[in-house]
Amino acid sequence: MNKTAIRKFAEWAREKLIEDIKYKAGTVGITANGIAEKLPQSTSDTYFYDVGTKDYTKISGIEIKQRDALVKAIQTKERSYKSYQGAFENVIEEVAYTWFNRLIAIRFMEVNDYLPSGVRALSSENKAKKEPDLVTTPFDTDLEFTSYEQDRIIQLKDDNKLDELFRMLFIKQCNKLHDILPELFEKTDDYSELLLTISFTDPEGIIHHLINDIEDVDFRINDEMYTDDGKIKADGQVEIIGWLYQYYISKKHDEIVNINKGTVKKADIPAATQLFTTDWVVRYMVDNSLGRYWIERNPQSKLAEKLEFFVTPKNGEIQYVDEKISPTDLTFFDPCMGSGHILVYAFDVLMEIYREVGYSDRDAAVSIVENNLFGMDIDKRAYQLAYFAVMMKARSYNRRALTKGISNNLAVVEESNSIDKFICNGLTTDNEQNKIGEYLVEAYKDAQEIGTLQTIEKKDYNGFVAYLNNIDSSAGQIDLFSTTWLNDTLPQMLQLTKQAEIMSNKYAVVCTNPPYMNKLEGQLKKFVVDNYKAYSGDLFSVFIYRNFDYCKVDGYSAFMTPFVWMFIKTYEKLRELVIDTKSITTLVQMEYSAYEEATVPICSFVIKNGKAQTDGLYIKLSEFKGGMDVQKEKVLEALNSDKCTYFYQNSEANMQAIPGMPIAFWLGEQAVKPYGYTLDMSKYISPMIGMVTGDTNRFLRFWQEVDFTNIGFNCVSEEESVESGRMWFPYQKGGNYRRWYGNNEYVVNWKNAGYEIKYDNFMGKRVRSHNYNGKQAFKGALTWSSITSSRFSARIVSDGFLYDVAGPFCQVEEKNRKCLLAFIISNVADLYLNAINPTINFVPGTLLALPLDKKVITSPYFEEINSFAENCIRLTTDDWDSFETSWDFTKHPLLSYEADNVSTAFEMWSKECDERFNQLKANEEELNRIFIDIYELQDELKPEVEDKDITVRKADLQRDIKSLILYAVGCMFGRYSLDEDGLAYAGGEWDNSKYDTFIPDEDNCIPITDEEYFEDDIVGLFCAWLKKVYGEDTLEENLDFIANALDNKGKTSREVIRNYFLTDFIKDHIKTYQKRPIYWLFDSGKQNGFKALVYMHRWNADTIGNVRVEYLHRMQRVYEKEINRMQEIIDNSHDNKEISNATKRKEKLQKQIKETKDYDAKIAHLALSRIDIDLDDGVKVNYEKVQTADGKKMQILAKI
Repeated sequence: MNKTAIRKFAEWAREKLIEDIKYKAGTVGITANGIAEKLPQSTSDTYFYDVGTKDYTKISGIEIKQRDALVKAIQTKERSYKSYQGAFENVIEEVAYTWFNRLIAIRFMEVNDYLPSGVRALSSENKAKKEPDLVTTPFDTDLEFTSYEQDRIIQLKDDNKLDELFRMLFIKQCNKLHDILPELFEKTDDYSELLLTISFTDPEGIIHHLINDIEDVDFRINDEMYTDDGKIKADGQVEIIGWLYQYYISKKHDEIVNINKGTVKKADIPAATQLFTTDWVVRYMVDNSLGRYWIERNPQSKLAEKLEFFVTPKNGEIQYVDEKISPTDLTFFDPCMGSGHILVYAFDVLMEIYREVGYSDRDAAVSIVENNLFGMDIDKRAYQLAYFAVMMKARSYNRRALTKGISNNLAVVEESNSIDKFICNGLTTDNEQNKIGEYLVEAYKDAQEIGTLQTIEKKDYNGFVAYLNNIDSSAGQIDLFSTTWLNDTLPQMLQLTKQAEIMSNKYAVVCTNPPYMNKLEGQLKKFVVDNYKAYSGDLFSVFIYRNFDYCKVDGYSAFMTPFVWMFIKTYEKLRELVIDTKSITTLVQMEYSAYEEATVPICSFVIKNGKAQTDGLYIKLSEFKGGMDVQKEKVLEALNSDKCTYFYQNSEANMQAIPGMPIAFWLGEQAVKPYGYTLDMSKYISPMIGMVTGDTNRFLRFWQEVDFTNIGFNCVSEEESVESGRMWFPYQKGGNYRRWYGNNEYVVNWKNAGYEIKYDNFMGKRVRSHNYNGKQAFKGALTWSSITSSRFSARIVSDGFLYDVAGPFCQVEEKNRKCLLAFIISNVADLYLNAINPTINFVPGTLLALPLDKKVITSPYFEEINSFAENCIRLTTDDWDSFETSWDFTKHPLLSYEADNVSTAFEMWSKECDERFNQLKANEEELNRIFIDIYELQDELKPEVEDKDITVRKADLQRDIKSLILYAVGCMFGRYSLDEDGLAYAGGEWDNSKYDTFIPDEDNCIPITDEEYFEDDIVGLFCAWLKKVYGEDTLEENLDFIANALDNKGKTSREVIRNYFLTDFIKDHIKTYQKRPIYWLFDSGKQNGFKALVYMHRWNADTIGNVRVEYLHRMQRVYEKEINRMQEIIDNSHDNKEISNATKRKEKLQKQIKETKDYDAKIAHLALSRIDIDLDDGVKVNYEKVQTADGKKMQILAKI
């Protein structure tokens, strides 16, 4: 199936239909702005409207009734949507999807030869023929034409008005299909016919694209029901119907969910909550609910052999139930049925069951529709497709299914908002039946928001239907009110009664993919809070609870939902209910990002509505990254393997032992034992949420951005921070996955105890900041990243830091700090943390649920753990400080060894990195062994740590050479000195005495040229620096080694290095400094006419002027001189090759000088403005500031 083509068509078709329908509505005076009144010259049978065109629009006859119906529909909707525009948009949307559904249905039927006439309506059996067979041979169909229609057909053919003929015949075909599919093909002599604009001749029309963009084979039903190994396979039809629907609403879904990110309005709930359920998940749910219910009550059944995703214990034993049932007892309900995917596969399983007891396929098909399948949805378009899919499934087994008048049990949820009261004087005369009517009117208020969450009382609804039908047939003399009641209220009451009958029943199986939505508003929010408060974390959790009540005792409820309900505190009451009163029969936990259709991690599971005597059967796919196809492969692997490491059997009793009752099915009996005897973690750690500044851009900086002398390090209290007079203080803000030590990157404006954050930081009437850390500020602690896509990683923090909400922390007594750090990042803790909270959001309180064994903090284990932890902290600190993004960086590691060449230094550095890496890995594995021994988890865990989880860096030749070059540039600008460790200048007062061996650039500007024009350009300075560091004798050797590592273009090592500075240096610098570069590149453009670096900490008001006069103008003079020299060669040389080369070089130089002159025009205005910077404003603000004059930005620096 070509999903790309299907998606492209469906998304385009929706926009096309809505656009065309709005245009058509506008031609009869109905727009989003209002409804035009008919003009005074209108007569009783001809209406005129002013729609802004040259001539007035004229309608007559049936069109007047259709327009009136359209107006009435909008006005009726207006009562629910509270605005005309909302009602208008909703009605247009309804008309669009109505025609979309009908087109898809007819296309599906013609491809499968299901149209009663056998004549294709949208296409032709002859692929070369563009004209639909219905247009070519309309009289060969089963359509009935009046004499007028027959003449009209002939006339339109003669006049070659084939599109008008096609629309007439298409509507006729739809009306004919009403006889066999009335729920989808409603009579079209209403406003939807008025708004139909389709054409088969238009190459950009919807018919052309439907026929040509999606191949016939994607619509065709599979004739074979079984796979090669005898399993029931999914039918082709539901895939195309489901995906067309999913993609049809996908753009609206994305707009509502991804763009607004707020509460969802009533009209948008269907689009916001509809997600197509992956085929294999449907089969897993149905196999283990419907299939299991039958198999358990029929020991001789062979059905299990045909269910590919049926889960059994590894010993193969099934717990049978002593209860005799017939296939008609297998009532199956999907309360959120969408386009019917689940129902259609359930049809296949039911068919196999009926066959087992001797039914013919024809009889079984009818019985399944009438007795087994029940479904509802709040989305009418989804309901129509579900109804169609189920009826097509019946047709595939019974050729007469569509003509037998089969009754079905599918319904769209309708609401009673437009009904003021049920009783109508003179018509509703039975007081007892009237009570049912009034109850339904009240019960279904706002039902299109509340949907199947409503609880409906069991009443004699069949008797009430008979009562309603009797009113209709026996109505005598009627007045205007009675007519309105019979035309409007009575049909609605019949619909409400049908859905009440469905919603008041109990079912053997309830199976659904419920809506995922936690931002509710309006009546839905009120209803959920009033009726399901304990389970109201998300709409899906409310449905889990509600569906238990739809299910018979010992029946099965099957779901696909986000897996957060299994773990986080919000859903603790739901877990408690499930574990205490139900039984999880089977569950599959998917990998976090497996479900591509929604950005949520999901699981699928089946719950028995009662307690079972057997363990639950679980499959954990967390380690298998990839889409749902990968998940499917791994599930089948688990089912077909006798020994599968990610297949678990576990009882709810083990989960009850864990605080919060997470569905941690992989924790066996030994793993949960510690919860019975361990220490209270809260007595040893105090987790806390970090600060919310309210304005990150204003109050946070990377430490490299600001004046280093204005950062207050090592303060142990807020009082000391105030006394220091500093503005910036170290700030923990989470960061990348890193253990033990590091991620010290940010500083926060906490001048005067955070006065600005606390008191000069308002949004409206509310202070935006909070959680100031109180007395815990500036105290040493453990910290971690609140959001992580990897395993939990914590780090030790010394005194002097504040903490962000993204970098929560916990206070730990200093003597226990290293030991408990080792514990919480061990494999043992990871086992428990995954059970408590496997989501990417790690809240502080999670650590309190860890079972802390007393042995961890007492001799002899304590001393051993502490020793290893200290060593790990030292190793990771050394690693962190080896890179210049650490404020404790002293010098580049390739300068730390006694070596006269870079290659030898790199070998020594590489050896040091390997030793550090291997030692850290060995330490961590030994710590894991200790904790595994303490907790006696040898059967559950291994001590080994994967290389990817070791968070110190190995040597990387290219990365480390690039960082050496970056360090050299720092020396050129005076940021570093070869005579002192650490920062030599990053703000404050310049001190010449710090520089002796290598003198920094005097005027803070280093040109980068594409040719060697100056000895003191950046390549020249780099060579001079290498001589000072490694000696003059090894210069060429070192240049070659560096050039080979860079792997840039160039014939010589200097050319390679020059090209690196020219094209890649600034990119690497921007990346290293996380888009906050401290070296700024003046850049004239693509021709590389002018490039020069400056150091932001040495910037002053004259920097731009100096760059312009001393360097840009100098560069222009060089180009002019070079152009003249090339011209002399061209004029005087007799060597054609030399002339050719000179000509090319001259052309390049001319482009460069033009670029520099254009650049000069931009830079001149900025130079005259003498723009200075304030380092406290950071890179982002200052970078814009120096490129802006008189409110206009001029791009003179490289983009970041």
